Amino acid sequence: MGRVPALDSKSDGDSIAARIASLASTDRPRWGRLSVGQMVCHLSDSYLAALGEKAVSPAMGWLQRTVLKWIALSLPIPWPHGAKTRPEVEQGLGGTPPVDWERDRATLLAVFHRFSGESAHYADTHPIFGPMSRQDWIRWGYLHADHHLRQFGR
Repeated sequence: MGRVPALDSKSDGDSIAARIASLASTDRPRWGRLSVGQMVCHLSDSYLAALGEKAVSPAMGWLQRTVLKWIALSLPIPWPHGAKTRPEVEQGLGGTPPVDWERDRATLLAVFHRFSGESAHYADTHPIFGPMSRQDWIRWGYLHADHHLRQFGR
């Protein structure tokens, strides 16, 4: 098995940042109900939650903290489409709604760079996966962005 992509690799972080920068307001999803603007705001909200700057309710059970976490962060398979998220980061519920495309995308890039920086301080727990190490967070941060960027063909 090859190298596992994660945000502790400069090339992986640069790749995600370039893919975010390449998004266009006219992009359409290959799956799901999110618009590209909603997806950008969802990623920003998710990174803010990971940094401990946005409160998100827990939905943890033994299965999520062990088996699901291991599958999501360890196996080299794409994440499934339509996975449930927490209401505080879900568009149409508690997630930040899109307002201005350029500003929203610039906000995501800024939050992404803070999240992927060496001096980032992460929340102790993920709302679904439970306790997370720095390595877990930077792996999750790559995979979450990759999942949604692939949703829009990026």
